[in-house]
Amino acid sequence: MTVSMYDASVPVVVRGLTNLSAILDKGAAFAEARKIEPSVLTGARLAPDMLPLNRQVQIASDSAKGAAARLAGAEVPSFADTETTFPELQARISKTIDFLQALKPGAFEGAEARSVTLPGPNGEINFSGQEFLFSFALPNFFFHITTAYDILRHNGVEIGKMDYLGWR
Repeated sequence: MTVSMYDASVPVVVRGLTNLSAILDKGAAFAEARKIEPSVLTGARLAPDMLPLNRQVQIASDSAKGAAARLAGAEVPSFADTETTFPELQARISKTIDFLQALKPGAFEGAEARSVTLPGPNGEINFSGQEFLFSFALPNFFFHITTAYDILRHNGVEIGKMDYLGWR
């Protein structure tokens, strides 16, 4: 049995975003229950030189929609990175999932061989679609999902591995 590029990308990132949404719900509930200003959490970082929670969510969204669009040969939608509140971050996730679910599996036919070019710090980086998905897009997506999880967990939100995996 072969796994299509669609199956290896869209359902995977939709699940990750869905799990992230549930984790953010727990973060918002934590802030409310403890009377913590929610911006303390959405602006929290793991280290001074790392991006805050809201940017981690935005980049996870960008990674998901960018990867799927490039593999499907579609235009990558541009979202303004203005979200700072839990409701705004949830709306961003929802909009991203809507975009992903609108992509048709047939658009991914031949995506493993499709050329993907990204700007890099030292010039363009060229990938085959398969190399892009497995060596760049998915690792980058999960890095930002994990970092968002870690920021909330570090700040006391009662989440665990099963929340991250979506097995609540």
